[in-house]
Amino acid sequence: MMRQDEQRKKNRIRLLDSFRIAFSMYSKIPVPQTEWTEDGMRYAMCFFPGVGVVLGFAAVCFHLLSVLLGFGVVADACLGTVLPLLVTGGIHMDGFLDTVDALCSWQDRERKLAIMKDPHTGAFAVVGCSVYLLCYAAAYSELGAGAFPAIAGIHVGTRALSGWAVAAFPKAKKEGLVSTFAGQADIRTVKISMVLWGLAATGYMVVTAGPLTAAAICLTGLLCLAGYHRMAVREFGGVTGDLAGFFLQICELIMIVVLAFLAS
Repeated sequence: MMRQDEQRKKNRIRLLDSFRIAFSMYSKIPVPQTEWTEDGMRYAMCFFPGVGVVLGFAAVCFHLLSVLLGFGVVADACLGTVLPLLVTGGIHMDGFLDTVDALCSWQDRERKLAIMKDPHTGAFAVVGCSVYLLCYAAAYSELGAGAFPAIAGIHVGTRALSGWAVAAFPKAKKEGLVSTFAGQADIRTVKISMVLWGLAATGYMVVTAGPLTAAAICLTGLLCLAGYHRMAVREFGGVTGDLAGFFLQICELIMIVVLAFLAS
């Protein structure tokens, strides 16, 4: 009996460490510092969509505050665009910028991977960031009242898709953030948890936005995932941490565009 209690305690500590690792890596949400042990890394990716829960909650709260304070369309859209960057610390946008620089270089695979590792920001990344943020703000400004709180499901769903891709897709490099997480993760558990997170996000959107809108958003996400796999394998030989960030940003933007069209 004592051995079972000790094992349960160890499992709780391991899951708590995994939770802290995921939130400290993928967000600016303050959590107690935790050593990145092999046990903690094993299930860290399982908590990645949890960051989307917090971000979704923050997005819904901001919308309610915006309505209460009578913000104009421009202020609401601009602040709504900035909010995900503040919550995540821009980690996914960093991957987006590095990937844009690499793709726009039109170099061979090895050179593209080298460009993504380069800490300097290229002109294509600056242009890509500007275009992305303007498109995001434009889509956000078109969100009707019916889009809230459904938008929270998008923040969770995109992370479920991205986490599943990290576990399932081939890796472009043997080293790097994605390889580190995937190499120490319990792949089967991560895949199952991502599916469960995805189903939860879908169910949430069915309740808050209706089955048609939820189905359209989910189909959009799966198409983005298929396109991401094709691009990553063709251009880079597999996925990297930067590509994971690129996918999440693009998938989120396209899903919000769909939501803006369908949710009044």
